[in-house]
Amino acid sequence: MESYLLDWANLLLRWVHVITAIAWIGSSFYFVFLDNNLIKPKSPDLLEKGVDGALWAVHGGGFYNPQKYLVAPKKIHTELHWFYWESYSTWLSGFALFTVSYLWSAGTYLVDKSLLDWPPAAAIAAALGFLVAFWLAYDGICRRFGFMKKGDVIVGALVFAVVSIAAWAACHLFAGRAAFLLMGAMIATAMSANVFFWIIPGQRKVMAQMAAGLAVDPTHGKRAKQRSVHNTYFTLPVLFAMLSNHYSFTYSHAQNWLILILMMLAGALIRQFFVMRHGYKLGRNANPLRYAVAGVLMILALLVWLRPEPSATPSAAAAAPSAGATVGFKTVQAVLEQRCTLCHGALVQMKNVRLDSAERIQQHAQALYQQAVVSKIMPMNNATGITEAERTLLGLWFLGGAKTQ
Repeated sequence: MESYLLDWANLLLRWVHVITAIAWIGSSFYFVFLDNNLIKPKSPDLLEKGVDGALWAVHGGGFYNPQKYLVAPKKIHTELHWFYWESYSTWLSGFALFTVSYLWSAGTYLVDKSLLDWPPAAAIAAALGFLVAFWLAYDGICRRFGFMKKGDVIVGALVFAVVSIAAWAACHLFAGRAAFLLMGAMIATAMSANVFFWIIPGQRKVMAQMAAGLAVDPTHGKRAKQRSVHNTYFTLPVLFAMLSNHYSFTYSHAQNWLILILMMLAGALIRQFFVMRHGYKLGRNANPLRYAVAGVLMILALLVWLRPEPSATPSAAAAAPSAGATVGFKTVQAVLEQRCTLCHGALVQMKNVRLDSAERIQQHAQALYQQAVVSKIMPMNNATGITEAERTLLGLWFLGGAKTQ
């Protein structure tokens, strides 16, 4: 029953997390688009009001005219909408999902004993430490170098170095699947912390200065803009890290840390193309296509590097009449009893799957073949020590018809 309830919690939290993430990323991308497309008005009435940029757009049968004020408007005549719950809801639902999916069963999902055999409590503490340590390092870099000459370049290089070191460390401390997800959670935590600690507080200070009739300090707006831009570059790397747990050929590779770094860098480069492309129409930037090309070439290079080597496989052995190898159900059952029923038996049914009877084994034969033989992601982190020979036996049995007699 516990695993069944955890599955429901996982499903619902994942659903909420995706919904809130779409809202946050959508608003973030939209405002980056606006900043790169707003045109300084020539109309005297707009200039008198302090409008620094304006845009006409059409959508859904109506016309819109967003305007941007620097540093602040003289007066706000209608209700002010704050963009922060999208960020907070995304982080809260994501952390809850991370807790249910990984921290709750840290011994299974966080710990890979072939890398480091350590207590689940220590692994949990280290994982949470990654979230805090990266925020402190990133925030310190931004404070120290953010407003220096060529500060953007310096901050970008230092943050990339910190992310690379963290990726290497995570992939050597945690199970590959968990390491990739943890890296995404680590960067996403910094994104939400940017909103919580800098962007929203700065905007509240601006509002307070306006209400008191004081001159508005432009530093708050500059800092909020800087952190917002950082968030948009973080977005695609975070999305890759979050989605990668479905593709074991990335996180199960011996050089998984390098794959993670390169894919994150490719995502940032592709995002750079889109950010610059929005302003290219206005002649503000040189043609940014080179960034997209660099990102795509990086991904293609990974595709070539990670291609599977041709080798004798269970399917090839089954197809060859001379091989003629057949595997009886009792042999398969013995493997499953030793390697799988600990998590998929009468006492525990992870993902509501049981493999402790002929009927249930045959029912899940396709998934068993895909998970244990093709992708080799089960048993999780190979906690039960299944061998390649045993995987081959399961593959031959499935390809021979998955018979239970």
